[in-house]
Amino acid sequence: MKQLLRTLKRCSVIAAVALAGLSLQPSASATPAPIVGGTRAAQGEFPFMVRLSMGCGGALYAQDIVLTAAHCVDGSGNDNSITATGGTVDLESGSAVTVRSTKVLQAPGYDGTGKDWALIKLAEPIDQPTLKIATTTAYNTGTFTVAGWGAATEGGDQERYLLKASVPYVSDSVCQDAYDGELVPGEELCAGYVDEGGVDSCQGDSGGPMFRKDDAGDWIQVGIVSWGQGCARAGYPGVYTEVSTFASDIASAASNL
Repeated sequence: MKQLLRTLKRCSVIAAVALAGLSLQPSASATPAPIVGGTRAAQGEFPFMVRLSMGCGGALYAQDIVLTAAHCVDGSGNDNSITATGGTVDLESGSAVTVRSTKVLQAPGYDGTGKDWALIKLAEPIDQPTLKIATTTAYNTGTFTVAGWGAATEGGDQERYLLKASVPYVSDSVCQDAYDGELVPGEELCAGYVDEGGVDSCQGDSGGPMFRKDDAGDWIQVGIVSWGQGCARAGYPGVYTEVSTFASDIASAASNL
């Protein structure tokens, strides 16, 4: 049951699926559904966004550290195999900055259920604003923004331009019902349009941030794109790592990278 429901969002984009029986799902027999929602982000709108070469997203926790999902990386240690692209919404822009990784730290104790966060140390800083993370649950409500460069069709190539979408908070109790108790309360946070579906993060957006404005009007990260059943299906909200739960662990790990 857990293997079926925990469809990790590792390879498509911010999806708004036509509500006509079509859905994006990780089955080889599925008919790819077109992306009909999400809008293109403006240059500089989310300067902390990073695209990772393994097909995931991330955000600049520090100018030389990317916060992403644990399921996007293969354990911890020295690693120069990942390329991070930042500073642009257009991955083919001449102004895009690309930097190699030097180290990876996967969340201690990560086993595929909860704790879905990781840090990637970069060889050089990306000179862009960073995204602060929530340290309390105060911002785990309201309407959030998700963004990514995932594919425009199931199994397709990644998008060239960064897309964005808005998704509302979904309570733990509603999310637990949707996923037959598979949610890990306190470690995972849900968002989406449960009744009608239609807007969601999707494969290829894994590791990217879910964020909103704080009381000072600044962006603050409350979630990390993690998993869900298909993409934008009615009845199945997106599931995100609850960043505030791991804020102190993330800070400690970052200081030791």
